[in-house]
Amino acid sequence: MAMIRLLKPLDYYEKKYGTWAYGFNKLYLMMEKQHNRGQEGAGIASVSLNNDPGTEYMFREKAEGKDAITEIFSRVTQDMAGELLMGHLRYSTTGKSGLTFVHPFLRRNNWRAKNLCLCGNFNMTNIDEVFQFLTSQGQSPRIYSDSYITLELMGHRLDREVERLFEEAKAKGLQGLDITRYIDDHVEMANVLRKTMEHYDGGYVMCGLTGSGEMFSVRDPWGIRPAFYYRDDEIIALASERPVLQTTFDLQCEDVHELKPGEALIVRRNGESHLEQIMPAQKLGACCFERIYFSRGSDRDIYQERKRLGEQLTPAILKAIDGDVENTVFSYIPNTAEVAFYGMTDGFRQQDYNVRTEKVVWKDIKMRTFIANNSERNDLAAHVYDISYGSLRPYEDNLVIIDDSIVRGTTLRESIFKILDRLHPKKIVMVSSSPQIRYPDYYGIDMPRLEEFCAFRATMALIEENLTPGPSPKGEGEAFGSKGSRYSQGQQLINEVYRLCKEHPLEANHVRRIYEPFTVNEINQKIVEMLRPKDMQSPIELVFQSIEGLHKACPNHPGDWYFTGHYPTPGGTRLVNQAFVNYIDSKQKQ
Repeated sequence: MAMIRLLKPLDYYEKKYGTWAYGFNKLYLMMEKQHNRGQEGAGIASVSLNNDPGTEYMFREKAEGKDAITEIFSRVTQDMAGELLMGHLRYSTTGKSGLTFVHPFLRRNNWRAKNLCLCGNFNMTNIDEVFQFLTSQGQSPRIYSDSYITLELMGHRLDREVERLFEEAKAKGLQGLDITRYIDDHVEMANVLRKTMEHYDGGYVMCGLTGSGEMFSVRDPWGIRPAFYYRDDEIIALASERPVLQTTFDLQCEDVHELKPGEALIVRRNGESHLEQIMPAQKLGACCFERIYFSRGSDRDIYQERKRLGEQLTPAILKAIDGDVENTVFSYIPNTAEVAFYGMTDGFRQQDYNVRTEKVVWKDIKMRTFIANNSERNDLAAHVYDISYGSLRPYEDNLVIIDDSIVRGTTLRESIFKILDRLHPKKIVMVSSSPQIRYPDYYGIDMPRLEEFCAFRATMALIEENLTPGPSPKGEGEAFGSKGSRYSQGQQLINEVYRLCKEHPLEANHVRRIYEPFTVNEINQKIVEMLRPKDMQSPIELVFQSIEGLHKACPNHPGDWYFTGHYPTPGGTRLVNQAFVNYIDSKQKQ
């Protein structure tokens, strides 16, 4: 997301900066600096405060594809210049695609104050309930998605706010255009936001513009999704990441502030701005995966956190290579793991080890493998990465490769392990700067199915290995995994978790119970067994970050549900339990 409010008349910027497009130029830069976050489409919107009736005052442009930013800004003309600017980059979190789902979303009305343009970084976990709330009032949303339903719900509340002001203006004896001016000058967006967001469970930063000139951004009460803002006497700007604002406006870290959980930044039509608590702040659930992977590593704090994540792994890596640093090559899988790699090698150097580093893995080309069928896709995936031949001594050197996270494991199985084996390392140690990803995210990342995670698949495989009927029932009291109790305890565990997920979906995350019988190392070994390509010669060992190490590196972002299953909202807990029910139901249908 990117938002700008120009606080001076438009001709001020043209005189000072030599162009009528000052605001659009800054918006373009902010969006390009966040391009890693939006790869499927982009959109912009602007509002002009002084256009006459009968002329357009609220503009929007949207486009799909990797060149969407360039395309939409190529359509910008001077007629679209306005004091309020908003941009959004889309990376699908719902599996839905197409121009219809590209932000911003626009709700039109003949009253300027009732026009609403909305975009955000969000995923709502209770959209079914919100949809039912709308339809119970007689509304009929055209599209079933959290974006459109939110637009309609907030638009409805904005209508009510305008109607409240209409009655208030009439009671004051105002008539005609004076009523319109009164409404435009007195809209209380805090009222609209409170009445809208009280219905939602999810992670979000919601941003919007109104036709009358209101601008706002509100963050979820758990602080799951991030937002940063800056203001001076010329502009107010907001973005999803701090370095974007620093680079665009040449700022120091201290100049940029983070929106607090449940808080809104509201800018009125006259340019006055304030912060207002819209929803009571809940137990902090700021997402740590934003720090590990999604946010830009150029952020001052994120850079240090990623280095610490790598540095903390050195004891486990040292154990995996039996202390033989002299005969080990260290590398990383580009590009998001690069900073963790620096931290990892710094950790060894702090212990007076002379580490050998090489650029072993290269991302060859960006192949769009999703267009192929399954057999073709696997063949294409095998060639996404390439290696530096001769970068280590065959059969003599260990190879340590660090990545930021291991999610599905598909790329490891189909590409990376195969090409690394061509170097004939004595041993491959695959390192993840994050812990095992065991649970889906429901707050803005499209990972809704448990079976997508290699850690879950490995754990279920371990349980299913224990479903073979044992030799006799007398071993039922033995530990899980013992031969005499394999059928009873394994099946009982699955049946009990399934029952609890169906009958008590809000009570707790019952899926956590399937991991309890196994150690991290046991699951690691099964992951290796599942991901290891046939005919591969080199031994493989996995090293994951610990949960304790994660929180030590990212102390201000305790949201760790990907790894621990501790969801910050009831909606997340309900959805993960439903995901397990869906998984078992689909297995039974096979």
